[in-house]
Amino acid sequence: MLKREGLETKEERGNRIFPVTDRAVDVRDALLRELNKYNVKIITNSKAIDLIVNDSKIIGVKYENLIDNSENKIEADKVILATGGKSYPLTGSSGDGYDLAKKYGHTITELKPSLVALKSTDSDLDACKKMQGLSLKNVGLKIIKDNKVIYEDFGEMLFTHFGVSGPIILSGSAHLVRTEMKGVEISIDLKPALDEKKLDERILRDFSQEKNKEFRNSLDKLLPQKIIPVILDKMNIDKRVNEITKEERHKLVSLLKDFRIGIQGFRPIEEAIVTSGGINIKEINPKTMESKLVKGLYFAGEIIDVDAYTGGFNLQIAYSTGYTAGIN
Repeated sequence: MLKREGLETKEERGNRIFPVTDRAVDVRDALLRELNKYNVKIITNSKAIDLIVNDSKIIGVKYENLIDNSENKIEADKVILATGGKSYPLTGSSGDGYDLAKKYGHTITELKPSLVALKSTDSDLDACKKMQGLSLKNVGLKIIKDNKVIYEDFGEMLFTHFGVSGPIILSGSAHLVRTEMKGVEISIDLKPALDEKKLDERILRDFSQEKNKEFRNSLDKLLPQKIIPVILDKMNIDKRVNEITKEERHKLVSLLKDFRIGIQGFRPIEEAIVTSGGINIKEINPKTMESKLVKGLYFAGEIIDVDAYTGGFNLQIAYSTGYTAGIN
């Protein structure tokens, strides 16, 4: 459909689909052109304030005009509630759709942020602040809970004043939504293209060229500038390169292959890309998206308790549930 509306898409690693322009606004404009083509009436500057239900059957919607505060209603025997989640309130998704559904008997599962940046533990916060703004490309990531790996990925991440963010962190956060955060760490492989033996050989070569330098001045070829002070803090070595022992060199190799940051929680739901939780799927007919409690009431998109990775998958949920609700 996007191609038909003149917007080409591209596929990136992990089957993630994006517009070739990398602009969300272009997707919105394509959808608006589709609406215009079918003469769909759009009422703006208005807020849906209630459903009109009679004898467990939908008969319309009440809405408020936000310019003159007048209350209006639309009669309808079918209504699709597609108000989005609670994340990104600037887009208009304030979570009010949950209240409308709850009022007419629907259960709302616990709302949590998903695809969201992670906050480091207090003990690692200073390190993250020192590296703030540093974007690492092509690194390996493991999320570890009580010494057990619960998620692995490869790609790009970013250090911030509160912890870590970036694509692989956001995807990883989805695996922590239903996890007790005590004992959670991330392990970053800063040199995933090299195994420990090859990395050791690389460091030996660098050291042979820098043997008379202080250790703290010998890592420029190996690492981005912003991460070097943090590595030095963790290594706690104040000597010349030619004085470094084999054990200390192996410690450096281990640190670069397994750089740990403790994680204590998530950034707020307002900053999350999607909301985890929502209308209980057991109360929705999956073939039609119709409510099992109110005849004529349908649901689509993030208001439902379904969420997925970043890269077009949540939009696909919205498109598929919207299409199913629409044709029914």
